Amino acid sequence: MATRLRRALAATGAEIRHAQALELVAQQLGHRDWNTLVASAPQPSPVVTIPVLRTFPGPEADRFYLDFLGFDVDWEHRFEPGLPLYRQVSREGCVLHLSEHHGDATPGSKVRIEVADVASLQRRLAQSPLYPLRSGIEEAEWGADLEVPDPFGNRLVFCVLR
Repeated sequence: MATRLRRALAATGAEIRHAQALELVAQQLGHRDWNTLVASAPQPSPVVTIPVLRTFPGPEADRFYLDFLGFDVDWEHRFEPGLPLYRQVSREGCVLHLSEHHGDATPGSKVRIEVADVASLQRRLAQSPLYPLRSGIEEAEWGADLEVPDPFGNRLVFCVLR
């Protein structure tokens, strides 16, 4: 709009700087200035990626993801009783889909999950009687990683990025 305004004014012999055109456009749209207009504009939604991890029927997924790692179930779906379960779990802003459906994912996947404090998570998991995992934290130039294997062959890497 500011570019079109400058061109229209230039055609009549009136020259203005681009910054002036931005301010005029903002005022025409009912805002105090350009910065106020930009701040009030809707922000694009962030791209959300949700990994799908393959699990197997039975109580082991609950034991690992809910009881051991501390995820909560957001929702569950079965096409009918007795068919594979598909569900969403979340923990501290991390969202995962867990699927018992054969074609949805392959066991052996690796997912990186950023956390605020990987050391406290490691201590909490090491104290849990549910799994005898004693995973160590690996320091790397990009941050600290705690790799935790699930019972289905997937690997969850909890990390703190530098």
